[in-house]
Amino acid sequence: MMLAVLQARCSSTRLPGKVLAPVLDRPMILRQLERIERAARIDGLVVVTSVDPSDDPLVEVLDGEGIPTRRGSLADVYSRFAGVVDEFGPEHIVRLTADCPLTDPEVIDLVAQRHLESGADYTSNALIRTFPHGLDVECVSADAFRRLGALGLGPREREHVTLGLYARPEMFRIEHVVREPDLSGLRWTVDYRSDLEFVRRVYAELHPSDPAFGTRDILALLESRPELVHTADDIGD
Repeated sequence: MMLAVLQARCSSTRLPGKVLAPVLDRPMILRQLERIERAARIDGLVVVTSVDPSDDPLVEVLDGEGIPTRRGSLADVYSRFAGVVDEFGPEHIVRLTADCPLTDPEVIDLVAQRHLESGADYTSNALIRTFPHGLDVECVSADAFRRLGALGLGPREREHVTLGLYARPEMFRIEHVVREPDLSGLRWTVDYRSDLEFVRRVYAELHPSDPAFGTRDILALLESRPELVHTADDIGD
């Protein structure tokens, strides 16, 4: 079983509440979930958030859509994931974060397939960046995840979940997924208001005619409308 675990919270310091910001009249996180659910390699999905009261509205929205949620420590994100691994018993987990509403199911499947074929403990397309920032996918074997938890992780490793894996290449087998051409200069994640406005423009252009639009469609749009291209240089409040 390969379980997608989407990490989400409302207490973002740079853009509070962004996961519930409307994108074509639907909360951003629901737009992302629509995309994740199209990934063929995913056998199940759960959203992990915190017990902090700030995340109550998020859980209410997800409950209303029938999306499984689990709550835990705001700072100790590893413990949230560990609880899900213990409860659901997957062989592998796919870690995703809820600031990536342009997530591509084809990219999820690509990384998941490489992970299964390679037999790696940890597989990612984000350590060596060649994909647009916002298409990040991490796959971890449940066995490696449990071994990591037995190492006595520090606060930073417990907050950043997978850091302890790729920081220990001598202990865990790491696999990288890269693409050509390199598109790492493109910014499709949402941390700032300008990021959110970019995502809204992309959805407005593509979603009405094709709700299943993907990376190729976005790139074609940006080629025809270069004024829409969004990079790290365009970040602003």
